[in-house]
Amino acid sequence: MSIKTLTKFATKSFTLPDTCVRLRDKINDPRSSADDIGAIISVDPSLSAKVLKLANSALFRFPSQIETVPKALSVIGGEAAYNISIAETANVAFQKFETPSIDFQSFWNQAVMFGLVAKSIAQQAQIRGSERFFALGILQALSELLVAIKFEDKYERYLSDKSVMLPSIKQQSYFKYTFAQCSGHICEAWGLPESLTSPLQRQCFPPTKRFDQTDSVLYASMALLYADAADIKCMDLPKINEQALANLELSEEDYAMVLNFAKLEATKIANLLN
Repeated sequence: MSIKTLTKFATKSFTLPDTCVRLRDKINDPRSSADDIGAIISVDPSLSAKVLKLANSALFRFPSQIETVPKALSVIGGEAAYNISIAETANVAFQKFETPSIDFQSFWNQAVMFGLVAKSIAQQAQIRGSERFFALGILQALSELLVAIKFEDKYERYLSDKSVMLPSIKQQSYFKYTFAQCSGHICEAWGLPESLTSPLQRQCFPPTKRFDQTDSVLYASMALLYADAADIKCMDLPKINEQALANLELSEEDYAMVLNFAKLEATKIANLLN
């Protein structure tokens, strides 16, 4: 099944919530104020609660308690609030496509772990707008659920293949595309902004061009998590993209710190969004 077919299936089965659409429109409008953005969030009790909980979590590490949505927006910004809404939307979408082939809670925790690692790597590399990497990290997992539903037998063979190789290489071998790449096309069809769709679409193997810093963050996040699970160093992985890792100019100590933070916080953050 092609990316186009999976995208069509996803868009017929799930639509982006109105809150996300209105929030994006308001953020893009130069005449909008923080109060305008806050008014949209406040209409959605679930989103309001999650924005406040996450603004007070280790995801943002603000030193004092944030008690109102306007205060949260003044601290974390409208874009961060939007990315929280996208993370919440991803959780709803994931549950829509839940399948017996995948333990949902473990899958969700891993997606949040990826998001935390991506955001932390972006922060360590001093990349502006690091908040969007949290949403990007979560969204990259989306199409795996669809593949598990539509390609059950092939997906089971993919899971049972214990070859030591990066997931993107194995996914390309089994499905002719990577899960992140397919997720990017689905997100584009849902009308998500280019800043959340293009980086995912570029996570193909082999890459069609040299990775920029944004592409490298997602690639390094995948490599770091896989290497940790396989108990191997990133640079020892077969066919590792050394150029992508070099783009970030991070040390082994930096990556260790990122990984430790994500392991400590992933379950807490996953539960706040669930």
